[in-house]
This record gives sequence, C-alpha cells and structure tokens, in this order.
Amino acid sequence: MERNVLSQLIEWKHKPNRKPLILNGARQVGKTYILKEFGRTQYKDTAYINCDNNAVVNKIFSQDYDTRRILLSLSAVTHVNIKPHETLIILDEIQENPLALNSLKYFCENAPEYHIAVAGSLLGISLHNDTSFPVGKVDVIKMYPMTFDEFLMAVGEKQMVSILRSQDFSLIDTFGSKLTDCLRQYYFTGGMPAVVNEYARSYNIGEVRDIQKQILFGYRRDFSKHAPASQVPRINQVWDSILSQLAKDNKKFIYGAVKKGARASEFEIAIQWLIDAGLVYRINRVTSPTMPLKFYEDFSAFKLFTLDVGLMGAMVGTPPEDILIGESCFSEYKGAFTELFVLTQIMPQDIPVYYYSANDSRVEIDFIIQKGGRIIPVEVKAEVNVHSKSLRTYIDKHPRLTGMRLSMLPYKDQGWMVNKPLYAVGFCL
Repeated sequence: MERNVLSQLIEWKHKPNRKPLILNGARQVGKTYILKEFGRTQYKDTAYINCDNNAVVNKIFSQDYDTRRILLSLSAVTHVNIKPHETLIILDEIQENPLALNSLKYFCENAPEYHIAVAGSLLGISLHNDTSFPVGKVDVIKMYPMTFDEFLMAVGEKQMVSILRSQDFSLIDTFGSKLTDCLRQYYFTGGMPAVVNEYARSYNIGEVRDIQKQILFGYRRDFSKHAPASQVPRINQVWDSILSQLAKDNKKFIYGAVKKGARASEFEIAIQWLIDAGLVYRINRVTSPTMPLKFYEDFSAFKLFTLDVGLMGAMVGTPPEDILIGESCFSEYKGAFTELFVLTQIMPQDIPVYYYSANDSRVEIDFIIQKGGRIIPVEVKAEVNVHSKSLRTYIDKHPRLTGMRLSMLPYKDQGWMVNKPLYAVGFCL
C-alpha cells in the first residue's frame, strides 16, 4: 500500500545533518510495513531486528554503547553486511528495549554515517523512568492511520486522488457522487492498514469489522500491559467516555461525564497517557484568532477525539449498512463521525489546530487552523442542511478572516466564507 509518509522518510535519508530516526505512532498504523518498504526501495540492504522479547538483542545492548561492537553484532544476527549509506538498520518495537533506545544517542555522536530507523508505538516509551530519552540526538516522524487519499489508492481509485489533488473544483464536483460513495466506505473502514487491506482484498464487511474489534481489544490489552496499574481503570473510563462526549452538540470534554463528581486532577495522567500512546487527539480551545494561536491557547477547555473514524464505528457498534448505504452516516451522532474524519485528515499535515467557543457557548467554531500566515475558522457540517449562525457571527466579529465550511454541498465561494466538499479536506486547506 502506498503511504504518504514515505516521502518524509526519503527526505530524511538525504538530510545532510541526518540523525537516527524514530518513527512514532499508535500500534497498527503501519510503521513496520513502511520502514521495510522504505528499506526495500531506497537502500541496497535492510537489517531488520525486532526488539520485543528478544534475548539476543537484549544482550547486545546491555554490554555497553560501543557502536562498532553493536554494528558487528547486528550484522551477525541479521546476516546482513551493514554498510554506511547503503544499509537501512531497522529496530522494531524499540519501546521494549530502553537500552536500544538510548543507544541512538551514541549512533548520532559516533556513527552518523549509518542509517538507523526505529519504530516505536509510544506505548511505554515515556514510562521507562530509569532510561534517558536521547533528546536532541534523534529525528522524529509521526505516523498516523491512512488518510482518505491513501484509502482511495489502496482500493484502486487512483484517478479520484488525481482529481482531488488538482483542486479543480468544477472537476471535483463532477465526480461528487463517486467521491461521496468512497467517503462512506472510508467512514466504515477508517485508516488502519490491516482493515483497509482486508477491505480492498475481499470487501467482506464482517471480516473488516472483526479486524477492527481485534485492534480495539489489543489497545485494551496494552492499557494493562504498559500503563501504571493505578491508572488503568481511569484510562478505560476516559476511553469509554470519549464517544458519548463527541455525540453532544457541545463536544467540550467534561470530567463529570467520565465519573460523577470527577475532577481534572483525577484523570489528567490517564488522558496524557492516551495522548502519548497516539490513541487520542486533544484539541484545545483558543480565545482569539490571532497569530500565533499558541499564545491564546486555553488548556482548561478541550475536546478529545479517537484516532480513527473506522474504529469509532466499531466502538459504538454502528451497523455497517448504516454507514455504507444512504446518508445517515454523515449525520449520525450529531456529526461526531464527520468532525473526527476532518480532524484525522488535518493531523498528518502537522499544522496547529484548535477550536473556539464563546464563554456563553452561543458561538462555537469546530476548528481554528493556522496554515502558513493564515488563520482559518473551519465549520464542519455533516448534512446538506448547513444553516448555522456561529461561523457568520464569528466572521462578522473578525472580518479580516475568511471562513471555510466543509459539507456535503459542492464548492461555492460566498466571499466571507468558502464552502468546500468534505471529501476534499485533505487538499483544500
């Protein structure tokens, strides 16, 4: 499967000041696959080592940080003659071996000519308090579930991707029905590679849903395996509450919805653990649409989103036919699916994203985005009924801004606001 992150990996390979690479992200987003594909297509050889429950690897890294000895040992283990610039060294499940993680510092300082990339799921990486993280000695790339365009490529719709990339909205609107149908399919599958691969192979919706449930079960198991024991119940409570909170008109996270009478201090660690694991996105409120938005961030008000729209459907048990057939998937749960879809297309672009709500809650803007030198208020509408006063009120108050509405309607420039179709969000910001 084609992944957009490959271009970032190729860029990393050719950096003159390249450091060892950590490819970070939640479990099951495709880190191992893309690193192997990167090695296969961009290097003469690949030396792959899995650090999970590997006694030989433990012995190699437990002796000392002599990079020459480590390289000779890795060559022996993998049966690959590791050469500078020609061999990609992959250390998988790096979070299972904190000494291997810390060795990256010494590869950076003493053997920068070797290309070494590691895959880590964030799960457990920040929890090894007895091992220092090689801050400043590594490059980090964040990997996310597959975006809508990656899904289209996986299911054989590359022409649709070319049309979206053209940003020719008269052409895009011509294929609106086709793209809407593809969007329904993506709402069902989401972007987990194993799920998309099975869907593209068999179109067996029962098997697809089973794989989603297996992934969710694996996440629950990771809570118990990697999180501090005292936090596991709270992590489960937060994880279970996110969906019901997203179903509200006001999607601000409320601690009292997790547990009656709950306070922030009870659940801050649990929320941060889920964020560090890559399973949850936290979108903070901003108080003013002024550059840079970071200066106006309100940490006391935020929304939490799960990492994938397909997994969200599996978590709430949405019948596949409700998503794949008809229009209900775009309005179900008060637009929670649609807002999550938009966010998952924005996150891989690595641009600051927040939301706005007035103190009296009368005006709320789903997302406030900072792109280059622009600030874009974004309103997400799940249906063709797009009547809303919030965006117009907000633009009237801040006339220097131009709003963007993402909906099921075709492209339309109204001056103060531009409506763009939902399925084009990955290419229109």
